[in-house]
Amino acid sequence: MAEFSWDIKSPLDRVLVAGPHGARGDAGVSLSETRNFDLVQVMARRGKGAEMAKAAKARFGVAAPEAPKAVQTADATLIWSGPDQFFVLSQGGRHGIEKLAQAFAASGSLSDQSHARVLISIYGGKAREMLAKLSSIDLHPEAFPVGAAAATSMDHTSVTLWRGEDRNGQAVFNLLVFATFAESLWHTILDSAAEYGVKTSHSEELV
Repeated sequence: MAEFSWDIKSPLDRVLVAGPHGARGDAGVSLSETRNFDLVQVMARRGKGAEMAKAAKARFGVAAPEAPKAVQTADATLIWSGPDQFFVLSQGGRHGIEKLAQAFAASGSLSDQSHARVLISIYGGKAREMLAKLSSIDLHPEAFPVGAAAATSMDHTSVTLWRGEDRNGQAVFNLLVFATFAESLWHTILDSAAEYGVKTSHSEELV
């Protein structure tokens, strides 16, 4: 009889080997996968955009992004994902789909994306140079400051990209990718970063 396991594993569990890769010496790029997060997409129902925005302000204390931006709250990040829609990224069930259902019952449709997406953070002195190989987005600080976001593609793979708070004076770029494409994109990112030296890891904490 076949044995089945219901243990939830990261789509990168098989390929993410923590440690140094590529060129020797100090790593120019650091890649970290964040695991065990809650991700809910909130989409306004027809004609309910203003009402959804009001519900979001009441729930989070800040306005939901109406343009390609990521907005940080006390315990969540609201990330623009298209006209009249945004992601709620959090941990610990504080803003899981069950908790948000009541807040947006009259104005929005919710979709739980927690296990449908992989979250990768990219930072380091050569992060921009590496990402320039994979994306046409201008990541210069003046064009893509902290909080900027984009729905774009990397190596023909759709991603949601946003810039987080700097870490040790270095820019941090976060991306969400569909779980089914995560392994392929991970290999592509590793290959693109190899010449700069790469340090890979995974974390249970949001950056």
